[in-house]
Amino acid sequence: MAELKVGDRVLLLDEDGFLDNADDWNEEVAEALAVTEEVELTPEHWEVINYLRGYYAEFNVAPMVRRLLKDTKKTQGEIYTLFPSGPGKGACKIAGLPKPTGCV
Repeated sequence: MAELKVGDRVLLLDEDGFLDNADDWNEEVAEALAVTEEVELTPEHWEVINYLRGYYAEFNVAPMVRRLLKDTKKTQGEIYTLFPSGPGKGACKIAGLPKPTGCV
């Protein structure tokens, strides 16, 4: 199992780089995960991350891409510009969500 050092903590990651324990997530962890995805977080990234976290908190599942696009009013191209590895692999990982079902 891989590890991610954040401050004085060492967090476990699954084989795809997602947090092993979602409770370990905070904004500092998000910044560290963003580095692994080669993403520099901007307010626009945080808008998507906060949306994902809120949706997950309410429904206990990551939103379908269609729902993400509709609710954030972003195009698929904009999401991929923000998160080059995609909404599931990149955005959900940085947001501290479990790997979405069907995510490659």
